[in-house]
Amino acid sequence: MTFKTRTLAFTALLAALTAVLAQIAIPLPFTPVPLTLGTLGGYLAAGLLVWQSAAMSQLVYVFIGAVGIPVFAGFTGGFGIVMGPTGGYLIGYIVSALVAGLIIGKTNGMFYWYIIAMIAGTFFCYLFGTVWFMAVTKTGLAASLTACVIPFLPGDAIKIVLASLLSFKLRPILKRTIA
Repeated sequence: MTFKTRTLAFTALLAALTAVLAQIAIPLPFTPVPLTLGTLGGYLAAGLLVWQSAAMSQLVYVFIGAVGIPVFAGFTGGFGIVMGPTGGYLIGYIVSALVAGLIIGKTNGMFYWYIIAMIAGTFFCYLFGTVWFMAVTKTGLAASLTACVIPFLPGDAIKIVLASLLSFKLRPILKRTIA
């Protein structure tokens, strides 16, 4: 396989991994935002791929869900999901992978940069998602943070550490494979 073919294959693989991980979901009674492992796929994309490919993998994930393929949490899909209360978080996956991938790509490869990058990416995912949620549901900031951010912080911290550990170990191997 050529460099370009391998890069495309890994980009598609990370989009597919995000779709699979999104199905590991726990609905929460107090919010329409489910607790999923989908963000772990985005974190891994940012940690393993160059930023363009990381963002593209998440764009592909959101696009295939938007056209109706049931890849979102709970085997849902369609444009209505993207335009609904949780749609901003889906758009946030793309921005998160882009931001985290940029930071990881511009740094010296030290482990702590993976953590910092993924925290920064998560901030943007929460930002896009929460602003979108507030606009769609006409909910205030405090209520939106209580429903859509605060309950997810511990799980996201665990996913960030896990993705950082895996990415830190696997990225050098993957770079040799793609190159």
